[in-house]
Amino acid sequence: QVQLVYSGGGLVQAGGSLRLSCASSVRIFGALAQGWFRQAPGKERELVAAISWSGGTTYYTDSVKGRFTISRDNAKNTTYLQMNSLKPEDTAVYYCNAARAVATMRVGDYEYADWGLGTQVTVSS
Repeated sequence: QVQLVYSGGGLVQAGGSLRLSCASSVRIFGALAQGWFRQAPGKERELVAAISWSGGTTYYTDSVKGRFTISRDNAKNTTYLQMNSLKPEDTAVYYCNAARAVATMRVGDYEYADWGLGTQVTVSS
């Protein structure tokens, strides 16, 4: 069973920055697309950003374009999410998951059934 270790969440004022990390134990990390998701209270989980296995293709939901950057380090089995110009509406628990491609991630075909605990991001106004 894959283990996902999250770090980097916290409380920040609007306009601030955070960098999230998700370290995965899966052996084929380098062959999978990786994605960051978030779930705010009372809302469904949504895909925020995704990156292909090579890093050559990325996807961002409209609300974070120009503010968030997804990256990956295949040698460390780790995915990052740099979040700048944070807004109160970015408040949520953030999770990572994987898929065979960015396109399959966007239609909900994920690799891991267990999302782990995620990391809480709280943005104060």
